[in-house]
Amino acid sequence: MMNKSAVELAGVAVRRGRRAVFEGLDLTVRAGEVTGVLGPSGCGKSTLLRTIVGAQAGVDGDVRVLGLAAGAKPLRSRVAYATQAASVYDDLTVMQNLRFFARALGAPRGDAERVLELVGLNAEAKQRVESLSGGQRNRVSLAAALLGAPEVIVLDEPTVGLDPVLRAELWSLFERLAGAGAALIVSSHVMDEALRCDRLLLLRDGAIIADTTPDELLAATGAGDPESAFLAVIDAEGLPAGQVQGSSPAASPEAQAPGAPDAPRRGRHGGGAS
Repeated sequence: MMNKSAVELAGVAVRRGRRAVFEGLDLTVRAGEVTGVLGPSGCGKSTLLRTIVGAQAGVDGDVRVLGLAAGAKPLRSRVAYATQAASVYDDLTVMQNLRFFARALGAPRGDAERVLELVGLNAEAKQRVESLSGGQRNRVSLAAALLGAPEVIVLDEPTVGLDPVLRAELWSLFERLAGAGAALIVSSHVMDEALRCDRLLLLRDGAIIADTTPDELLAATGAGDPESAFLAVIDAEGLPAGQVQGSSPAASPEAQAPGAPDAPRRGRHGGGAS
Protein backbone atom coordinates (compact mmCIF):
# COMPACT_ATOMS: atom_id res chain seq x y z
CA MET A 1 0.00 0.00 0.00
CA MET A 2 1.32 3.45 -0.91
CA ASN A 3 2.34 5.67 1.98
CA LYS A 4 0.19 8.74 2.52
CA SER A 5 1.25 12.10 1.13
CA ALA A 6 3.09 14.37 3.54
CA VAL A 7 4.00 17.21 1.16
CA GLU A 8 2.20 18.34 -2.00
CA LEU A 9 3.29 21.09 -4.40
CA ALA A 10 1.04 22.08 -7.29
CA GLY A 11 1.91 24.68 -9.90
CA VAL A 12 4.59 26.21 -7.70
CA ALA A 13 6.60 29.14 -9.00
CA VAL A 14 9.40 30.93 -7.16
CA ARG A 15 10.97 34.15 -8.38
CA ARG A 16 13.99 36.07 -7.16
CA GLY A 17 13.80 39.49 -8.68
CA ARG A 18 13.48 38.95 -12.42
CA ARG A 19 14.80 35.38 -12.29
CA ALA A 20 12.48 32.39 -12.07
CA VAL A 21 13.89 29.65 -9.86
CA PHE A 22 10.87 27.36 -10.34
CA GLU A 23 7.92 27.56 -12.69
CA GLY A 24 4.94 25.20 -12.56
CA LEU A 25 6.60 22.70 -10.21
CA ASP A 26 4.47 19.72 -9.13
CA LEU A 27 5.70 17.32 -6.46
CA THR A 28 4.36 14.86 -3.88
CA VAL A 29 6.48 13.52 -1.02
CA ARG A 30 5.24 10.50 0.90
CA ALA A 31 5.49 9.72 4.60
CA GLY A 32 7.71 6.85 5.66
CA GLU A 33 10.36 7.50 3.00
CA VAL A 34 13.73 9.20 2.67
CA THR A 35 13.56 11.44 -0.40
CA GLY A 36 16.95 12.62 -1.64
CA VAL A 37 17.27 15.93 -3.52
CA LEU A 38 20.41 16.15 -5.65
CA GLY A 39 21.63 18.31 -8.51
CA PRO A 40 24.17 20.83 -9.77
CA SER A 41 25.08 23.88 -7.74
CA GLY A 42 22.45 26.60 -8.00
CA CYS A 43 19.77 24.27 -9.36
CA GLY A 44 17.29 25.19 -6.61
CA LYS A 45 17.71 22.49 -3.96
CA SER A 46 17.74 24.82 -0.96
CA THR A 47 15.02 26.98 -2.49
CA LEU A 48 12.83 23.89 -2.78
CA LEU A 49 13.45 22.95 0.85
CA ARG A 50 12.70 26.48 2.07
CA THR A 51 9.51 26.48 0.01
CA ILE A 52 8.36 23.28 1.69
CA VAL A 53 8.89 24.64 5.20
CA GLY A 54 7.34 28.01 4.37
CA ALA A 55 10.55 30.03 4.72
CA GLN A 56 10.91 31.10 1.06
CA ALA A 57 9.72 34.48 -0.22
CA GLY A 58 8.18 35.00 -3.66
CA VAL A 59 6.28 31.71 -3.84
CA ASP A 60 3.18 31.29 -5.99
CA GLY A 61 1.08 28.15 -6.30
CA ASP A 62 -0.12 25.67 -3.69
CA VAL A 63 2.26 24.18 -1.11
CA ARG A 64 0.61 21.85 1.39
CA VAL A 65 2.41 20.13 4.25
CA LEU A 66 0.48 17.58 6.29
CA GLY A 67 -2.66 19.02 4.73
CA LEU A 68 -1.93 22.62 5.80
CA ALA A 69 -0.43 25.60 4.01
CA ALA A 70 3.36 25.53 4.25
CA GLY A 71 4.56 27.59 7.21
CA ALA A 72 1.21 27.50 9.01
CA LYS A 73 1.51 27.96 12.77
CA PRO A 74 0.19 24.47 13.66
CA LEU A 75 3.10 22.98 11.68
CA ARG A 76 5.78 24.46 13.92
CA SER A 77 5.88 21.39 16.14
CA ARG A 78 5.31 18.96 13.26
CA VAL A 79 7.91 20.07 10.70
CA ALA A 80 11.66 20.08 11.36
CA TYR A 81 14.17 22.03 9.29
CA ALA A 82 17.97 22.03 9.59
CA THR A 83 19.93 24.29 7.24
CA GLN A 84 23.40 23.96 5.74
CA ALA A 85 24.73 26.51 8.22
CA ALA A 86 24.27 25.56 11.87
CA SER A 87 21.63 27.74 13.54
CA VAL A 88 22.58 27.49 17.20
CA TYR A 89 23.94 29.87 19.81
CA ASP A 90 27.75 29.94 19.98
CA ASP A 91 27.91 31.26 23.54
CA LEU A 92 25.82 28.41 24.98
CA THR A 93 26.87 24.83 25.57
CA VAL A 94 25.48 22.03 23.44
CA MET A 95 23.07 20.97 26.19
CA GLN A 96 22.00 24.54 26.95
CA ASN A 97 21.11 25.02 23.28
CA LEU A 98 19.06 21.85 23.17
CA ARG A 99 17.25 22.53 26.43
CA PHE A 100 16.44 26.06 25.29
CA PHE A 101 14.94 24.82 22.00
CA ALA A 102 13.15 21.98 23.79
CA ARG A 103 11.42 24.48 26.12
CA ALA A 104 10.53 26.74 23.18
CA LEU A 105 8.93 23.78 21.40
CA GLY A 106 7.24 22.30 24.43
CA ALA A 107 9.15 19.05 23.87
CA PRO A 108 8.88 16.30 26.50
CA ARG A 109 11.16 16.42 29.53
CA GLY A 110 14.42 14.65 28.78
CA ASP A 111 14.11 15.14 25.03
CA ALA A 112 17.36 17.13 24.86
CA GLU A 113 19.21 14.11 26.24
CA ARG A 114 17.45 11.84 23.75
CA VAL A 115 18.45 13.81 20.65
CA LEU A 116 21.97 14.33 21.98
CA GLU A 117 22.34 10.56 22.05
CA LEU A 118 20.87 10.24 18.55
CA VAL A 119 23.51 12.47 16.97
CA GLY A 120 26.41 11.11 19.04
CA LEU A 121 27.35 14.26 20.99
CA ASN A 122 27.15 13.05 24.58
CA ALA A 123 30.84 13.73 25.17
CA GLU A 124 30.43 17.34 23.98
CA ALA A 125 27.29 18.13 26.01
CA LYS A 126 29.03 20.67 28.28
CA GLN A 127 31.15 22.32 25.59
CA ARG A 128 30.30 25.76 24.26
CA VAL A 129 29.24 25.56 20.63
CA GLU A 130 31.91 28.07 19.59
CA SER A 131 34.58 25.51 20.56
CA LEU A 132 33.19 22.75 18.31
CA SER A 133 34.26 21.76 14.82
CA GLY A 134 32.05 22.59 11.86
CA GLY A 135 30.76 19.04 11.66
CA GLN A 136 29.93 18.99 15.37
CA ARG A 137 28.08 22.31 15.10
CA ASN A 138 25.98 20.84 12.29
CA ARG A 139 25.15 17.88 14.51
CA VAL A 140 23.94 20.22 17.27
CA SER A 141 21.68 21.92 14.73
CA LEU A 142 20.41 18.53 13.56
CA ALA A 143 19.73 17.48 17.15
CA ALA A 144 17.68 20.64 17.70
CA ALA A 145 15.66 19.85 14.57
CA LEU A 146 14.83 16.38 15.90
CA LEU A 147 13.37 17.60 19.20
CA GLY A 148 9.77 16.57 19.77
CA ALA A 149 8.25 14.22 17.23
CA PRO A 150 8.39 15.95 13.82
CA GLU A 151 6.42 14.24 11.07
CA VAL A 152 8.23 15.99 8.22
CA ILE A 153 12.01 16.40 8.55
CA VAL A 154 13.76 18.65 6.02
CA LEU A 155 17.57 18.51 6.07
CA ASP A 156 19.78 20.66 3.85
CA GLU A 157 23.12 18.86 3.38
CA PRO A 158 23.16 17.49 6.96
CA THR A 159 26.35 15.43 6.55
CA VAL A 160 28.68 18.20 5.29
CA GLY A 161 31.97 18.10 7.17
CA LEU A 162 31.36 14.69 8.75
CA ASP A 163 33.64 11.69 8.50
CA PRO A 164 32.41 8.57 6.63
CA VAL A 165 31.65 6.61 9.82
CA LEU A 166 29.48 9.35 11.29
CA ARG A 167 27.77 9.93 7.92
CA ALA A 168 26.83 6.25 7.84
CA GLU A 169 25.50 6.44 11.41
CA LEU A 170 23.34 9.46 10.60
CA TRP A 171 21.94 7.83 7.47
CA SER A 172 21.00 4.82 9.59
CA LEU A 173 19.21 7.27 11.90
CA PHE A 174 17.38 8.84 8.93
CA GLU A 175 16.24 5.39 7.81
CA ARG A 176 14.94 4.60 11.31
CA LEU A 177 13.02 7.88 11.44
CA ALA A 178 11.43 7.12 8.06
CA GLY A 179 10.68 3.59 9.21
CA ALA A 180 8.76 5.09 12.14
CA GLY A 181 6.59 7.02 9.68
CA ALA A 182 8.29 10.39 9.20
CA ALA A 183 8.82 11.94 5.78
CA LEU A 184 12.48 12.89 5.36
CA ILE A 185 13.63 15.24 2.59
CA VAL A 186 17.42 15.37 2.42
CA SER A 187 19.59 17.38 0.04
CA SER A 188 23.14 16.25 -0.54
CA HIS A 189 26.13 16.82 -2.78
CA VAL A 190 27.67 13.47 -1.80
CA MET A 191 26.53 11.24 -4.64
CA ASP A 192 27.16 7.98 -2.80
CA GLU A 193 24.50 9.01 -0.29
CA ALA A 194 21.93 8.64 -3.07
CA LEU A 195 22.08 4.89 -2.50
CA ARG A 196 20.70 5.36 1.01
CA CYS A 197 17.51 7.08 -0.20
CA ASP A 198 14.17 5.45 -0.99
CA ARG A 199 13.49 7.99 -3.71
CA LEU A 200 15.68 10.40 -5.67
CA LEU A 201 14.85 13.78 -7.18
CA LEU A 202 17.46 15.20 -9.53
CA LEU A 203 17.09 18.93 -10.15
CA ARG A 204 18.45 21.02 -12.97
CA ASP A 205 17.67 24.69 -13.57
CA GLY A 206 14.61 24.58 -11.32
CA ALA A 207 13.09 21.49 -12.92
CA ILE A 208 12.91 17.88 -11.75
CA ILE A 209 14.64 15.94 -14.53
CA ALA A 210 14.63 12.58 -12.74
CA ASP A 211 12.22 11.16 -10.15
CA THR A 212 13.36 7.64 -9.49
CA THR A 213 14.90 5.16 -7.04
CA PRO A 214 18.60 4.29 -6.71
CA ASP A 215 18.14 0.87 -8.33
CA GLU A 216 16.06 2.29 -11.18
CA LEU A 217 18.60 5.06 -11.78
CA LEU A 218 21.52 2.66 -12.04
CA ALA A 219 19.56 0.27 -14.24
CA ALA A 220 18.30 2.99 -16.59
CA THR A 221 21.75 4.52 -17.12
CA GLY A 222 23.77 1.31 -17.05
CA ALA A 223 26.16 3.02 -14.64
CA GLY A 224 28.04 1.20 -11.91
CA ASP A 225 27.89 3.98 -9.32
CA PRO A 226 25.58 6.89 -8.49
CA GLU A 227 28.00 9.63 -9.59
CA SER A 228 28.35 8.11 -13.05
CA ALA A 229 24.59 7.65 -13.23
CA PHE A 230 23.92 11.30 -12.41
CA LEU A 231 26.54 12.40 -14.92
CA ALA A 232 24.75 10.31 -17.54
CA VAL A 233 21.40 11.93 -16.72
CA ILE A 234 22.86 15.43 -16.79
CA ASP A 235 24.69 14.71 -20.03
CA ALA A 236 21.44 13.50 -21.59
CA GLU A 237 19.90 16.84 -20.58
CA GLY A 238 22.72 18.75 -22.24
CA LEU A 239 24.40 20.19 -19.12
CA PRO A 240 28.22 20.22 -19.23
CA ALA A 241 29.61 17.56 -16.95
CA GLY A 242 31.87 20.07 -15.20
CA GLN A 243 28.82 21.71 -13.63
CA VAL A 244 27.77 18.58 -11.77
CA GLN A 245 28.61 18.35 -8.10
CA GLY A 246 31.04 15.58 -7.33
CA SER A 247 31.30 12.98 -4.60
CA SER A 248 33.30 15.09 -2.14
CA PRO A 249 32.49 18.34 -0.34
CA ALA A 250 35.32 20.16 -2.12
CA ALA A 251 33.57 19.64 -5.44
CA SER A 252 30.56 21.64 -4.38
CA PRO A 253 30.51 25.46 -4.45
CA GLU A 254 27.52 25.25 -2.10
CA ALA A 255 29.59 23.31 0.41
CA GLN A 256 32.60 25.64 0.11
CA ALA A 257 30.65 28.82 0.77
CA PRO A 258 27.43 28.15 2.67
CA GLY A 259 25.22 31.06 3.61
CA ALA A 260 25.49 32.76 6.96
CA PRO A 261 23.55 31.18 9.84
CA ASP A 262 20.01 32.37 10.34
CA ALA A 263 18.30 32.93 13.66
CA PRO A 264 16.48 29.78 14.73
CA ARG A 265 12.99 29.36 13.26
CA ARG A 266 10.18 27.36 14.77
CA GLY A 267 13.01 26.31 16.82
CA ARG A 268 13.59 24.34 13.58
CA HIS A 269 15.90 26.38 11.52
CA GLY A 270 15.53 28.46 8.36
CA GLY A 271 17.92 29.73 5.68
CA GLY A 272 20.72 28.34 3.59
CA ALA A 273 22.00 28.69 0.04
CA SER A 274 20.08 28.01 -3.13
